[in-house]
Amino acid sequence: MASRPATRVPGQAFRPRPGRPSYTARRARVGYIFIAPAVIMLALVSVYPLVYNIWLSLHHEVLTDPFANRFTGLANYHLLLTDTEFWGDFGRTILFTAISVSIELMLGMVLALVVNQKFRARALVRASILIPWAIPTAVSAMLWKMFFDQRTGFVDFFLGVLHLPGSHQVWFNSPFWAWLPIILSDMWKNTPFVALLLLAGLQGIPAELYESARIDGATGWQSFWRVTLPLMKPTILVALVFRTLSALLIFDTIFVMTGGGPGVSTEVVSYYNWYQFMTSLNFGYGAAISVGITIIAMILAFLYVRLLRQGGGFQA
Repeated sequence: MASRPATRVPGQAFRPRPGRPSYTARRARVGYIFIAPAVIMLALVSVYPLVYNIWLSLHHEVLTDPFANRFTGLANYHLLLTDTEFWGDFGRTILFTAISVSIELMLGMVLALVVNQKFRARALVRASILIPWAIPTAVSAMLWKMFFDQRTGFVDFFLGVLHLPGSHQVWFNSPFWAWLPIILSDMWKNTPFVALLLLAGLQGIPAELYESARIDGATGWQSFWRVTLPLMKPTILVALVFRTLSALLIFDTIFVMTGGGPGVSTEVVSYYNWYQFMTSLNFGYGAAISVGITIIAMILAFLYVRLLRQGGGFQA
């Protein structure tokens, strides 16, 4: 005898027949099928290189000594923990990251607040601020290197015209002042990216909240501190994580502008990692450095999430 189709009694939720997946389960299964190719592709381009890099870090793999390649366990990581040059580069990387990201976040917030206002040619201004971000990093680094060149740059010329100190400074020969063009180049390129992220967060804040704050007598600064910043915390978190990870991995700007010099005064961990891979041809130790950088980046991202979720930083 043929089974009767399931009927729905008025006032009761529809229940599928036993053994038949629900409509929600079938939709989820179709979704998994559609995203499976993307997941597989991400695994091929991300997971496999990461696993191979970890495997490589457990070996003594030096191309100049092909007959000495062997499994060494954690020897490369022990060398990493005792490598004074790596930790010196790590300290310079952290200092550069803290300075550049802090300034970019403040300038990006100011820029986002400005372009969020209504004024003529606002669309043109929004498009123009993205020009530095669209320029390749190597090109922008070369531009700033030319700006600070003592013979062809205009920085020394204007400092001399204004009778300011530094008009005869050989910027890239100083272990301290060589960082100035590096930081300025990084700020010029990446501040528009931060501003774009923060602008998206600002546009998601309802205008009624600011109107209520004005009715309650709040000043512009109080509205910014009490309304804007708390609601911008998720966007600020995204901007901080993206920019921190990008600053930790800075390489092309250093490579183009200073090559890590003078000496190793502007050398960072990514440049040291590149040196171990491409110059020393020590793939095992270079892989261990890569794993170490990945772990450090994950720890910093975790700390950002914890600190901003606790909400301790934006209370007046």
